[in-house]
Amino acid sequence: MTTPRRPLPAWWNPLAANSAKVRADQISRFTPPREGGRESAVLILLGEELDGAAAPDVLLLERAHTLRNHAGQPAFPGGMTDPGDGGPVGTALREAKEEVGLDPATAEVVTVMPALWLPPSNFVVTPVLGWWHSPHPVAAGDPAEVARVERVPVAELSDPANRLRVRHPSGHIGPAFAVRSMLVWGFTAGLLSAVLDLAGWSRPWNRARVTDLPLPHTPE
Repeated sequence: MTTPRRPLPAWWNPLAANSAKVRADQISRFTPPREGGRESAVLILLGEELDGAAAPDVLLLERAHTLRNHAGQPAFPGGMTDPGDGGPVGTALREAKEEVGLDPATAEVVTVMPALWLPPSNFVVTPVLGWWHSPHPVAAGDPAEVARVERVPVAELSDPANRLRVRHPSGHIGPAFAVRSMLVWGFTAGLLSAVLDLAGWSRPWNRARVTDLPLPHTPE
């Protein structure tokens, strides 16, 4: 039985409109090469009514601390494209189902953002924006890969007290969020920052608040 889709809430309108026309170079300084790259996708899944509040939240996971790469790092559900995925939307939904147990019938893809590039891993990552119209309990699919799953209210992400920048050992300084006992940084934080801007949710915050990236870490 198919879950009836709820209409998009009004808060989706600016985000959907602006995300559909944003350019890759407006989100990241790393745009995909003309050839090559390892195709992958992430799902930026936005729902509401977390704890009874009709306000947006976003689904994040924390990778297992025993992983060889990106250990303990918060991220969106996602991963490399498989031949049968049929494109980034299929990849994003499949990975979300495997990693956190998302029922794809409870989510609707609103728009696909331009692909971005992660030079160290040569991943070409397509962000897929989804509306979680019928939220249900989710949890780590494999504890060896995912340590926990969190629905983080957008209000916490946009709170100036939770925003900062982190300095990577390479010297690069990028956006970060300190929420739910997690330090969200790197590619995920850059995307979250872009989503806040595109939706009109950003609030003035202290960009001079810079801290060194804690170790251990895996470079992005």
